[in-house]
Amino acid sequence: MTPAVLVGLGAVCVATVLISVYGLRISRTTGDFYVASRTVRPWWNASAIGGEYLSAASFLGVAGLILVSGIDALWFPIGYTAGYLMLLLFVAAPLRRSGAYTLPDFAAARLDSRPARRVTSVLVVTIGWLYIVPQLHGAALTVRITTGLPAWVGAAVVVVVVVLTVMAGGMRSITFVQAFQYWLKLTALAVPAVFALLTLGAQGAPITDGGAAFHPDLDVTDAASLYRNVSLIIALLFGTLGLPHVLVRFYTNPDGTAARRTTVIVLGLLALFYLFPTIFGVLGRIYTPDLATGGQADATVLLLPQRVLGSAGGDLLAALVTGGAFAAFLSTTSGLVVSLAGVVSQDLFRGSVKGFRVAAVLSAAVPLVVALATDSRALAGSIGTVFAFTASTICPMLLLGIWWRGLTAAGAIAGMAAGAAVCGSAIVAAAVGGEGLGPFAELLAQPAAWSVPLAFTVMVVVSKLTASHRPATVSRVMARLHAPERAETGWRPAGPPA
Repeated sequence: MTPAVLVGLGAVCVATVLISVYGLRISRTTGDFYVASRTVRPWWNASAIGGEYLSAASFLGVAGLILVSGIDALWFPIGYTAGYLMLLLFVAAPLRRSGAYTLPDFAAARLDSRPARRVTSVLVVTIGWLYIVPQLHGAALTVRITTGLPAWVGAAVVVVVVVLTVMAGGMRSITFVQAFQYWLKLTALAVPAVFALLTLGAQGAPITDGGAAFHPDLDVTDAASLYRNVSLIIALLFGTLGLPHVLVRFYTNPDGTAARRTTVIVLGLLALFYLFPTIFGVLGRIYTPDLATGGQADATVLLLPQRVLGSAGGDLLAALVTGGAFAAFLSTTSGLVVSLAGVVSQDLFRGSVKGFRVAAVLSAAVPLVVALATDSRALAGSIGTVFAFTASTICPMLLLGIWWRGLTAAGAIAGMAAGAAVCGSAIVAAAVGGEGLGPFAELLAQPAAWSVPLAFTVMVVVSKLTASHRPATVSRVMARLHAPERAETGWRPAGPPA
């Protein structure tokens, strides 16, 4: 444990709280707490999206997967980034035009159905909790390795800081915090990576050693099959379309045009960021191969600077990386807690600001208990399963709700239930059975290739069978989703008061 590491962790937490207090000063209405009064401009919103989307899986997990799996792991940063192209093409502008505050708001307005809203709410909360748990595992791993403190301290600190931040100013505060944390995370990876490359170049040491860094003999895991790679890409591409903490940020843009511009900027910010975890993973295969075994692969980003640069400069850069890692846990968890608090407060506390704050505490407490009671898996891999679940549930409802007027409430509920049942069962079976499942192990571990088409098919078939129950408001809703910004349809979704 070095004093610099403790200073870095403390500085990130203090800066997060101070920025949230600034947000509190300008958060006055319910709209400020839910969607920052829909006034966030593209550059600012794109930085905030980058801050919350680049989670523990991106900051630590991608480098760890490259360390143990080599070339096969490169699909993760590609898929994480390409998912935003899908958002740009199919979701960003129509979702913003919907005028909704949350995904359940969208489902209720589009399908004119309370049961559809309830099912969507349950899935959003479930997905959010599943996504928060790996963030807390990452925080526990970081604190344990860099400071020697008990692992639970990291998870507890993240939850306390996030709850204080969210309660202070809601979406308005979180926007400022996440935008700051994106650039902190980028700096925390870029500076050590550049110093490491310069040091190795000056020493004449091998960087990729003529491509030897990707030699199959260095892979700890077996080579991924074509099915596994295809299923992973489907999960990452379609899963991005259903992440509640990402989608809620588009509600904060002034209009659909700003939402599209935000998405284009996000694509550039993500592409820039993922250069550096890839560099860490490649260098790790040469200079920290021992971390590939024993469940330490996710520590590659934390330990590589000291291995390459020695104790002098390495300690300072390790402190910077540790601070950036903590920023990743804080920003993603805060975005998830904001999105969950919005859903829970509307369903249970009538959408008030006080209810929002109570919901924020509940939204963070449950995953904290789960994280303290479970062991960490490979961070990027665990997030990948959440993407598969999201792609099999929320994504079909969202895409068909935006682009197909034939979707009915019964079809949406049946499709989301079917996707949740088959994908969730497959993930649990794979976790329990492991390699003992034989030829079915891979199908269950990566279910998106068949669970996503199944969910879409069930939605379409059931909607066709219940076509007579198509919402009477569907024409007005679809016109609002796809009409030019200045067109007025007279329709407004239900939401908390301004």
